[in-house]
Amino acid sequence: MIVLMARRLGMTVLSLVCSFAALLVLWQVAVRLLDVNPYITKTPTDVWRFLWQDSPNASAAGHRSRLFGLLGVTLKDAGIGFGFGVVSSVALAVAFAVARPLEAMFMPLAMLMRTMPLVGFAPIIYIIFGDGALCVAIIGLIIVFFPVLINMTAGIRSATKESMDVVAVYGGGRWAAVRLVALPSALPNFFASLKIAVPGSLVGAMLYEWLFSLQGLGGEISVANANAGYDETWTIVVLVTGVSILLYNVVVFVEAPALARWGPDAGRYLSE
Repeated sequence: MIVLMARRLGMTVLSLVCSFAALLVLWQVAVRLLDVNPYITKTPTDVWRFLWQDSPNASAAGHRSRLFGLLGVTLKDAGIGFGFGVVSSVALAVAFAVARPLEAMFMPLAMLMRTMPLVGFAPIIYIIFGDGALCVAIIGLIIVFFPVLINMTAGIRSATKESMDVVAVYGGGRWAAVRLVALPSALPNFFASLKIAVPGSLVGAMLYEWLFSLQGLGGEISVANANAGYDETWTIVVLVTGVSILLYNVVVFVEAPALARWGPDAGRYLSE
């Protein structure tokens, strides 16, 4: 078991490094081939200099300290939106499974929420709820909620009727069937939706910061662009992309042992 976990950790780290390296190489090649304006469009080399080489006007250590401090703010905001969105969507998907009429009532509202242009709707959220955790939670919910809800609803429906009937034969009700059969069947869908929700929550947090709080990395992008600090802007993009890839791989790493223990095909995933 320990050997398998260590092997999966190694593969996750290798996948993370390869993904990020490939992204940097493609970026460098694209900038060179397209011959874009170097004043605005920066390369990975420029980002490296910004983070690790002192300039006459600023120190690289100061850049790193400021950006990583702002990253902590953005991760906090993203965590609020992620948690609020995932918990509410999973709870609603379970409610759909337990009481089927609820799906016909509320699914159209969820689809309507998905079609709203968030950039235009976000100011209304801000006016109603003000600045703070509740505002960022609702913005994060709008981004995260729909893909998680759809995936979880489909996963719960994937449970076979025969398996659900076994619970009924032994005296279990609808909730027992959902808890014992449908939710384990939905675990692959749940982790698939988490892989979508992780980068989505970061986008939602940065949108909130960019439009309203002017804190975190989203707010810093506004300041950097206003001051023509394109080195910093591109560094923020790289930092957020790297964090997204890292968190995605964390979900991938957790997925296999979770499915091996509680999923519909327990034991199969660790052997892959």
